[in-house]
Amino acid sequence: KKSKGKAPEAGNTLQNAKAIDPATTVAQFDALFFAGGHGTVADFCTPGVLDCPVNSLVEKFYSTGKPLAAVCHGPMCLMEAKRPDGEPLVKGLNVTGFSDAEEVAVGMAGLVPYTPESQMKVLGANVSVADPFTANACRDGNLITGQNPQSSEATANLVVQALG
Repeated sequence: KKSKGKAPEAGNTLQNAKAIDPATTVAQFDALFFAGGHGTVADFCTPGVLDCPVNSLVEKFYSTGKPLAAVCHGPMCLMEAKRPDGEPLVKGLNVTGFSDAEEVAVGMAGLVPYTPESQMKVLGANVSVADPFTANACRDGNLITGQNPQSSEATANLVVQALG
């Protein structure tokens, strides 16, 4: 299928997509950045499914000390991730993600099983929330999170800083 956009080659991108392979991916990259969007609610986490490829990749990548970043709904990739001791990966960490107020503002609050903000609080994270749709990014060790699309640049800058 041909793309009708400005970048015709973009139409072929999904044809060449590869499944997540944590065994090789971790070694191949210096940082991992999960973008957001409501699709991540289904794509990045399935409540109670601990052996999905995203969880495994997040857990392995975090344990290396390499920058692990997520922005907007991207932190959904953290929801089922665990530390080696079985505790939630985000427990006690300073994080952010799309806020409850932002979810209400875009009319999606009743359509998602939970929001990044509320679920990270349930998991014991220290959640930073700025005014809706203003930039807010957090770094706690090698975990870097951004609240919303307006936080993308600040989140990316923290990744660059973490890479040294």
